Amino acid sequence: MAGWFRSLFGGERKSVTDLAALIDAGSRTAAGIVASPTRAMRCVPVYSGVRVIAETIGSLPCLLYRRRADGGKSRATDHPLYKLLHDRPNGWTSAAEFLMALQKDALLEGGGYALANRAGGRIVELIRLPAQSVRMEIDAETMEPAYKVTLRDGKQKVYRWQDILHLPALDGLAPVKQAAEAIGLCMAMEAHAARLFGRGARPSGVLKMAKKLTDPAYERLKASWRQSHTGDDSGGTAILEEGVEFQQLTFNSVDLQFQELRAFQVIEIARAFRVPPILLQEYGRATWGNSAEMSQSFLTFCIRPWLRLWEGAIARLMTAEEQATMFAEFLIDDLVRADIEKRFAAYTAAITSGILNPNEVRAMENRAPYDGGDEFMKPLNMGTPGNSPPAERPKPRAVA
Repeated sequence: MAGWFRSLFGGERKSVTDLAALIDAGSRTAAGIVASPTRAMRCVPVYSGVRVIAETIGSLPCLLYRRRADGGKSRATDHPLYKLLHDRPNGWTSAAEFLMALQKDALLEGGGYALANRAGGRIVELIRLPAQSVRMEIDAETMEPAYKVTLRDGKQKVYRWQDILHLPALDGLAPVKQAAEAIGLCMAMEAHAARLFGRGARPSGVLKMAKKLTDPAYERLKASWRQSHTGDDSGGTAILEEGVEFQQLTFNSVDLQFQELRAFQVIEIARAFRVPPILLQEYGRATWGNSAEMSQSFLTFCIRPWLRLWEGAIARLMTAEEQATMFAEFLIDDLVRADIEKRFAAYTAAITSGILNPNEVRAMENRAPYDGGDEFMKPLNMGTPGNSPPAERPKPRAVA
């Protein structure tokens, strides 16, 4: 692969920017707009969609748990992956930056990659790899994947699948690339709007006259008109001679629907990311009733599938023995946290039903425990084990 690129460029080593430009050249849409991943991020709806997904996942704590014999779970803080996922995957990157970067790569390129650097068999750091430099190859016999990484000096190195954290999009298809035509149309309309408002937000007009102008009169009229509208006196009043009249062209039906078309393209791009339009600041169909449902839809149908892919990608960095007892999980409590009145009503119901104890609730609210708060309450209509239920009260009898 590297030799092919060197022969293509005449033996000269090209930078990643040059290769990105080559990719851009093959990403031109029917609208005449280049919608490569790099250029597409200049489209505001695309940037907003990528940002809301990446930042949401980057804000969620990723924890490593160990299964207990009683069916519960406890944090596996002694495993090296715990600190790498929760605190810092390497010395120069925070956990939030790491999650956001790989998620962005998956949305733009179809996959996010990181090298699990090991020392003595233990993972000591996770290093993000540029998605453009990684190519996955499947072994024809074992069907196991291997990852060929192109280094900065042009050389290539092959890594085992156990050493690569791979966050895949569906079938490796990047949402941005699959929605290239919709993105290109959105960018084309944005460019058209910019040109329109660059001309004072007015459509073109025509100059009408009863008879043909002489050449000197035509040149004088053209110079005067351009001076009034494009020269230093732009915005001034034009002086028309020889009975010349200016007729302004009005917006046609397509122009009148232009804003609706732009709003529709925002919704079209939101579909590609499975993001509710209100999260891209498109409130055309939002109401007080459906806004909360859209937020829940974002968690259920957009974020949750990505979190499952993250958890699966993390699991394969562990050995088979470790996978039998440990698993990664994202905390999504903050995303489903309701307003304080509904939240405390739910806490009260959980405590009185014996589902949670007071100290567990205080931990969820980041408050210190108190003595006696570890006791679980029993509902009033439930008897204690070993005790018979209370005897029924005698029914009243009629007195003669």
